[in-house]
Amino acid sequence: MAAGYLMLSPEGGLHRYLSEIRNFPMLEQGEEYMLAKRWREHEDSDAAHRLVTSHLRLVAKIAMGYRGYGLPLAEIVSEGNVGLMQAVKRFDPERGFRLATYAMWWIKASIQEYILRSWSLVKIGTTAAQKKLFFNLRKAKGQIKAIEDGDLRPEQVKQIATKLGVTEDEVISMNRRLAAPDHSLNAPLRADSEGEWQDWLVDDSPNQETLLAESEEKGDRSELLAEGMKVLNERERHILTARRLKEEPATLEDLSKEFDISRERVRQIEVRAFEKLQRAIREAAKASRTGGGPAAKAKEPAALPAR
Repeated sequence: MAAGYLMLSPEGGLHRYLSEIRNFPMLEQGEEYMLAKRWREHEDSDAAHRLVTSHLRLVAKIAMGYRGYGLPLAEIVSEGNVGLMQAVKRFDPERGFRLATYAMWWIKASIQEYILRSWSLVKIGTTAAQKKLFFNLRKAKGQIKAIEDGDLRPEQVKQIATKLGVTEDEVISMNRRLAAPDHSLNAPLRADSEGEWQDWLVDDSPNQETLLAESEEKGDRSELLAEGMKVLNERERHILTARRLKEEPATLEDLSKEFDISRERVRQIEVRAFEKLQRAIREAAKASRTGGGPAAKAKEPAALPAR
């Protein structure tokens, strides 16, 4: 998909861009499905363009969450748009979920890669745990109410280091790197403007129709997951749940001791169970879509953490 086909760019003025992307209508599920089919089967560039532009507000909303890294917000949005186009290029509408769910992961990955490239992270951010620290330190500080400026207290450093699996020195160093103040949302858009940046946050107050739709889709996804889990035996369900569905996943070592099998055997069971669950959910979603059941509206059924 040619990046140039996306005519709008935040680099031409973020204020104007955020205003203009509101003019692109959101797509109904059936319309989105047909457009994705046209792109996938016939490489219809008009269909791809509509899929991209209808999700530009999603990119802007996600990009706002990364505004505290001292980088131009327009560039962050641009990188998110690259991720969106990659998602549209690879999106398979036959799997029974919505593009927004699938694209979210591509958008975040593209933005995070850009941020890591832009920061001097030769010594910090080279391992998976350190990258996790880079993107989760603010959240971890918020959870323990460590919101004051300056260095963290020793007990706070220890708590965050334990939670994120890094050393205390890495927490201290990263906290100092990220100590620069966020771009104020109350700052004026420009010197002669009375408007503020927060006035242009995208989709910050969804209407009741949107809230209802999200609630229904969440219920549909839960229904599909519960149905898919029925194809697994007790051991497969236990291992898959422990490894992929819990906020703090169990280690291969823990499960190998619990079931008295090797770590490699646990890994094999996890992979096999995940594949079985994927197939079962796809079949259930397809049957629901053709049969008009409630799960026909479900988003991505296979969006489990690929650890």
